Amino acid sequence: MSGFATLTSKQKNMKLQLLTCLLILFYFTTNAQDAPSDTLQPIKSNTTMPADSTEEGDDEEEGDDEEGDEEEKDDTPAKFRYRIATDGTYTSGNVNRALIQFSSALDFNNSKIIKFSSSPSYIYGQQNKVLAEKELFVDLRTSILHERKFYYLAFTSYEKSNLRKINDRFIGAAGVGLKLLQKDHAYISVTDVLLYEKTDFVINEKFPDRNLWRNSTRLFGEYTFKDGKASISHTLFIQPSITEKNFRWNGNLILKYQLSKHISFRSTIENSYESIVVPGRQNNDFRWTFGIAYEGKK
Repeated sequence: MSGFATLTSKQKNMKLQLLTCLLILFYFTTNAQDAPSDTLQPIKSNTTMPADSTEEGDDEEEGDDEEGDEEEKDDTPAKFRYRIATDGTYTSGNVNRALIQFSSALDFNNSKIIKFSSSPSYIYGQQNKVLAEKELFVDLRTSILHERKFYYLAFTSYEKSNLRKINDRFIGAAGVGLKLLQKDHAYISVTDVLLYEKTDFVINEKFPDRNLWRNSTRLFGEYTFKDGKASISHTLFIQPSITEKNFRWNGNLILKYQLSKHISFRSTIENSYESIVVPGRQNNDFRWTFGIAYEGKK
């Protein structure tokens, strides 16, 4: 009788241990299947999703990471993302040329309803010790219902340019955006806004300032390769005036290759055209730069 009681006790202990193991196994299995919330653009780790704007990038989305161990991956949505890039060139001899360019992208995802973005930049250049470029651009963009395929946006910007002899240029705009393609490794969007522009040129006597309205259409695309380590993005703005004869367009092509979790090599090709410029200045400007970018999110 005592042997039967002892056997029953052992069986109870074995059942208890088996039940504990099953509970632990169930716990880890459930956690492994819990998928994090999608980012604004459901792209896998180590990709960058830009935002919509008037210059470089735009009010859309951003994300980044690097392939590695599962513990190093972080696909959870980030409220704040940032990118800081610098590039330039220096030559001496028959031609003395120095150029340095700083650019950044800031993205604050406050809620599913509204998102704020900014992409300030600064360029300084000398040619034979004479100031050539001194370009400042600051903007603030707002996207409303940004997680939807069809959304709304508004932005304002301020610009100074020695290259085009602009003392001050203020822009305010509002309109709509449409996400044409939103896949893991490809993203395309188009926006259309009504834009007000006020430009104060350095030369005012023979070249009056401009106050006009434009229609601004922007086509943006980004494509990633090699598990997100390499990417190509392009931005094109078409901005005809609707109140006078004045046409502007600009675009860029950015090639990026991830060197580490936060550091990437990038090359940028930019072109801008304005039909109305200060006398003595060219209508078209082209720039090709190479540099390094640092990206992160919180």
